[in-house]
Amino acid sequence: MVPRALHIVNEGLAFLAELAALGFLAWWGWTAVDEIAVRILLGLGAPVAAAVLWGRYAAPRAVVRLPLPGILAVKALVFGAGAVALGAVAGAGWGIGFGAAVLLNTAIATVDRNAMMHRQQDGGEPGGPGEPGAQTSSGPVKPGGL
Repeated sequence: MVPRALHIVNEGLAFLAELAALGFLAWWGWTAVDEIAVRILLGLGAPVAAAVLWGRYAAPRAVVRLPLPGILAVKALVFGAGAVALGAVAGAGWGIGFGAAVLLNTAIATVDRNAMMHRQQDGGEPGGPGEPGAQTSSGPVKPGGL
């Protein structure tokens, strides 16, 4: 399990990365073509589609509760699209950097979440981020799985 301070920072960064991915999709959509109607459609449609997908399947209070591999697949799709969008408008290095950062962030969050769940199952300490029902950026922490 990661230290509490790292857990808090990582969860905050995860939220900022989610917002950034939506912003990069909007930026890409607005700059992808010259025709104003298509710019508006892509600039609004791409981030809205990503937000709906995230909210339905990967958010803490998602309508559809997917197993961890499904949640990670949705995150990979949204963050991957955001990285590609950023790479298209700002350069490949920026897109690769964003992709690497969200990959590291998601890996830390997943390892931390799994450690919390195992600790709870083994009768770990109450309170803190590992408490049953605690919220994380990917959903409530529940003993026995997401």
